[in-house]
Amino acid sequence: MSELLKVEGVSAAYGKVTALREVSIAVRAGEIVAILGANGAGKTTLLNCISGVLSITGGEVLLEGKRIDGSKPWQTSRLGISHVPEGREIFPDMTVEANLGIVDAAGGGPKFEMTDILAMFPRLQERISQLAGGLSGGEQQMLAIGRGLMARPRLVLFDEPSLGLSPVLTKFVLGSIAELKKKGIATLLVEQNMRAALKIADRAYVLRVGRIVRAGAASEIANAPDIQEAYLGV
Repeated sequence: MSELLKVEGVSAAYGKVTALREVSIAVRAGEIVAILGANGAGKTTLLNCISGVLSITGGEVLLEGKRIDGSKPWQTSRLGISHVPEGREIFPDMTVEANLGIVDAAGGGPKFEMTDILAMFPRLQERISQLAGGLSGGEQQMLAIGRGLMARPRLVLFDEPSLGLSPVLTKFVLGSIAELKKKGIATLLVEQNMRAALKIADRAYVLRVGRIVRAGAASEIANAPDIQEAYLGV
């Protein structure tokens, strides 16, 4: 598989505090890549640098070989990168239908109609006319994912998609993410449930204090004794 996204030696900071130090990762077309690490390791910062939410201080971000660092979030969306952030960031005072319909579907990836999203998440069909702010946490997460897919992405950045969800809903949401691979959509996944993330991922990177300290096949990472002890509770 060809490299869709390449992050080369990226550094980033919040004021004088360095959050990422020369991070390099790659995501190939149609694969799921997990980013693992403790709180504060730099996982969210990395996603924000890719999507243009945060400016980098060094290195470069390339999409299909072309630099995109310096792009605004709306520009990276049009290039084919959807960012489903931690906290969902839906529009609470708009209906479910309006949240889905407001998206600029210019990403160039597989086309999703609203009917496709509602078939994927039937609960949203039942809430289609309700204000998004009145949805449960799980329903809001489904809406955030659906809105991201409406942009026709080739790559989706997921930041803690199971945060605050029950085990049943976590399984459902992560299963829905895994299904995207069948459509050729690549995924970069930051997930607190690391064991579940590694089950659906092809490869994984481990971030520690802003640096990549391990990379490899997801199965290899999951079975490494030091990773199991540090992150998987084994």
